This record gives sequence, structure tokens and C-alpha cells, in this order.
Amino acid sequence: MKTTSRVEAEGFLRAPFAWYGLDEAFTGPRRLMQIGTAADGTVQHGSVGHGDEPSIKSEVAGTEKERFAVVVTVAANPVRRTGDGTGVLDATTVSSAAWLAGSGLLAHTWPASLDHALRDHWLDQQTETAFELADDLDGPSWTALSLPVDGVPVPFHYRESEFGWVLAGSAGDVHLGAYGRGMSAYGLGFAQIKDLGLYA
Repeated sequence: MKTTSRVEAEGFLRAPFAWYGLDEAFTGPRRLMQIGTAADGTVQHGSVGHGDEPSIKSEVAGTEKERFAVVVTVAANPVRRTGDGTGVLDATTVSSAAWLAGSGLLAHTWPASLDHALRDHWLDQQTETAFELADDLDGPSWTALSLPVDGVPVPFHYRESEFGWVLAGSAGDVHLGAYGRGMSAYGLGFAQIKDLGLYA
């Protein structure tokens, strides 16, 4: 079982934005997962897990037995200059959350027909596909889904694959992504995390 490192746990507390997870309707286990930082150490995004610990599964290994949802929070940043003024940093958008969620789901999956030696190549291809899909949220691969965030209905982009589901939307000063399998996305609700200790 993966445990969150002390550095990651401190990173969640250091983030300059609010974290989101599933609302109180979810009564199962919760855990902190990974954070992502900029070159200067600023926390830019992170994920929290709900339900079973995601493990790498193939489609014949019983993915239907695994029930989890991971919520990704991404700081909403416009295009901005770097600290030394020599360049610009990419803006974060709903597509950023969609890509992080899509690649997160892929990290816990591989086709049963692949051996371990080929998995890295497959993962590179699928990650590129996830990036292209995230860059085309209005395309045919996505459908609209309204889910509550802090009790208020919010529109999300949603898609399903043979590996699970992915969704992405915005809430206040953050973008939200989520991925999972074994749990229906249609019944989920999100809420700002008031006590990170619930995820320790």
C-alpha cells in the first residue's frame, strides 16, 4: 500500500488554493495522493483518493471489483511571467485537469494482451491520446454532465473508456478533474476539503 510522503503531505498544507474531494455522501476511506509543483516549488496541483487503493489492473484482472475515485485539484492560473521575467508560464485550464485525470487513470491500467516490456510504449501512446482528448473538450469524445460542487450544480466534461471514466470542470479559483472505475460518476458530488486530516 502506497503511503504519502512527508514532503507530499506538507505540500498539501502549503498549497495556495483550496483542495477538493468527494462530499460527505461518500463514507469510505480517503487518502492523500501526489502533488505537482513548479520549478520554484509552488504547489500547482494534487490528487486525493477515495475508496479502494488504485492498483495496476488489466481488463481481465477484475477491474469491476475495484471501486475508486480520485479527485484532482488544479490551481487556476492565467498565462503569467516567470519569476525572473525571462519567459511565461503556461496557463492552467479545464483541459489541464482533464489531462491530469486521464493520465492518472492510465497509470493504473494496461491491456491484458501486453507484457511488461511493451507497457511503457503503450503508456506513451495512450498518454498522448489523453492529451489530445483533453485539448478537445468540445469534441465528440466528451459529453456534458452536471454534478454538485459545494452543493451548487457545475457543468463537467465527461468521457468513458474501457479503463474507467474521466471528467473535468471548474469551481471558483481551481479546475477539478476526476477519474475512477467501479463507482458511477453520475452519483458523485464534490466539496472543498475543510480538514485534510480526514485524508491522512
